[in-house]
Amino acid sequence: MSIQRKDKGFSLVELMVSVVIGLLAVIFATRLMTDSQKNKEAALGGSDSMQNGMLAMFSISGDAEYAGFGINEPLIAGCDTVLTDSEEFQLAPVQRGGVTVRPLAAAVIENGGAGSDRLSLYAGSSPSGTGIMRLLQDYLGGTQLTVDRRPYGFTQGDVILVAPEKKGGKCSIAQISNDIDLVPAPPADQFVMIGGAGYRFNSGALGDQYRAGAARVFNLGPAASLALRTWSVERGFLRLSATDLAGSGQASQAVADNIVALKAQYGLDTRLGTAFEPETGMRVSTWSTDMIDADGDGVAAGAGDYTRIAALRIAVVARSKNPERPNAATGQCTATPALPTVFATLGADNGNTAPVQVEVAVAGDTVDWRCYRYRVFETIVPLRNAGWRPTSS
Repeated sequence: MSIQRKDKGFSLVELMVSVVIGLLAVIFATRLMTDSQKNKEAALGGSDSMQNGMLAMFSISGDAEYAGFGINEPLIAGCDTVLTDSEEFQLAPVQRGGVTVRPLAAAVIENGGAGSDRLSLYAGSSPSGTGIMRLLQDYLGGTQLTVDRRPYGFTQGDVILVAPEKKGGKCSIAQISNDIDLVPAPPADQFVMIGGAGYRFNSGALGDQYRAGAARVFNLGPAASLALRTWSVERGFLRLSATDLAGSGQASQAVADNIVALKAQYGLDTRLGTAFEPETGMRVSTWSTDMIDADGDGVAAGAGDYTRIAALRIAVVARSKNPERPNAATGQCTATPALPTVFATLGADNGNTAPVQVEVAVAGDTVDWRCYRYRVFETIVPLRNAGWRPTSS
């Protein structure tokens, strides 16, 4: 008797079911990996922006806390200043009565509109920056300043500022080139030399003329520690140009990457007359990106207005390092659908704050700005040197 053997195997239906199940498993695994990658990119992007934004804000706010030291004397603050620097650092320009001036002040903001602002923060380093000397003879040019007393506290290499006692004139920055300790005995010891090669802030002349008995000489401290600093954002980098940072007089240095916006506002004390008493404390009455007529003398961005800066409000916008993928269906990025907004909260007596929407697109970047994630950092920094000022008597 023969036994008939039946072949075993998968039927066509069973094979098709297996293929479908396998495809579903592959789709599920792919979706799982894609979602995991998106979550990873979002998490890493948030971490990058957090670190970069914190570094940027820490750096700028540290300068703001020190701003105004040694230059908060009423004759200095806001004075249109002539500065000649061998490394080509330039003070920030401001419009005053239709004329471009370069004020020496604790803070100067160059309004960038919807784009980034430039924020300049200035400070000297001499604890005795009061103008303790007056010109004894007219200065009409040259390399020698004749003063009314022996220049105690002044040292070769120190940066000096000559300011008229009547506001509205120009101030001039230079650098002492003679050794004060080796000058002759009185009365031939009452002079300061500003000529000679090898001095950074020294063109051999002040760039303006000053009358005897009507101008003072201030000591801003050693040249190496004169902190004239300008913060800006260019092509996704926070950059710093500074007199006390080697190689960054004209060419700024990168400080933090993936910073796409910097905005700043003055916090101004607009109290008038006897109500304005900085010695008893400064008070923010209004916020403004542009300098206004804060002292009520009829001139916006006048010298006296810069003595009214009580605080600065600063905002930094950082973005993720890597862009996210566009939506598969539409081809459009939705990581950030709207431009970031800064300064949305109140904080002044009259509550005049208006939110500012900031442009964050980086020049030259071919990726749509909406593909990145952004984080906004804001802070208010009181200018602690604002109320510490000597009298002009």
